[in-house]
Amino acid sequence: MSATVSFKVTSPLGPQTVTLSYTRAGRGEPLLLLHGIGHHRQAWDPVVDILATEREVIAVDLPGFGASPSLPDGLTHDLPTMNAALGALCTALELDRPHVAGNSLGGLLALEMGREKLVRSVTALSPAGFWSRAERRYAFAVLVGMRRAAERLPLPLVRRLARSAAGRAALTSAIYARPGRRSPEAVVAETLALAGATGFAETLRAGTTVRFTDDVPGIPVTVAWGARDRLLVPRQGVRAKRTIPRARLVRLPGCGHVPMNDDPALVARVILDGSRR
Repeated sequence: MSATVSFKVTSPLGPQTVTLSYTRAGRGEPLLLLHGIGHHRQAWDPVVDILATEREVIAVDLPGFGASPSLPDGLTHDLPTMNAALGALCTALELDRPHVAGNSLGGLLALEMGREKLVRSVTALSPAGFWSRAERRYAFAVLVGMRRAAERLPLPLVRRLARSAAGRAALTSAIYARPGRRSPEAVVAETLALAGATGFAETLRAGTTVRFTDDVPGIPVTVAWGARDRLLVPRQGVRAKRTIPRARLVRLPGCGHVPMNDDPALVARVILDGSRR
């Protein structure tokens, strides 16, 4: 069952109230889950039940995505602001240095939280920030194309497409290696989430100059990459390993950019293993 939490974040205009939507399940050490740009916390649904057998799982809608409103005036969707907001979220939810797993944008945010020592361990699935300039331009072009399609497609057509495996592939093959495995209801919901993501444009704009170039010393880090990632190509994982030499680099066979639905058991095992190191 979803809930919301509000907390203050410092801005040039003074303290501003940020409100985020989240779900909480399971017992054990806390594990925070962060989704990618244009997605929503339901991206993690295929793995939540497995993770919840060993962890208290908190899946959050990032600001301006899913059911969470955009950041208020005075706050921008850049990495320092997001780091401050996620740190304040942990304080508000009484999460004492949780484990964190993130995908794409969420993977980058997870690594930033690790660099700032806000978490116990990091598992980053195809994290943003290890791209070349050309790779970033390509990924952003694909994302913008997906966003425009989501905004323009009439809902009845989205529902009709989602009923067939071929239609689900047309809507989501850029992020899933096995789009036919995603349920029709999930594909409709995430298409609507992408179309309605009020934080999309500003988050994308903030990412144009982002590269992750720092090590993350002192905590366990796992970087996992889908072997069939068509958005952020797998060679970026090698760059991540060079940047974070002590990180564990894991290949996810048969998985795309958002691997949780392509192979839930494998992804859950990688996350749990990463949080035990």
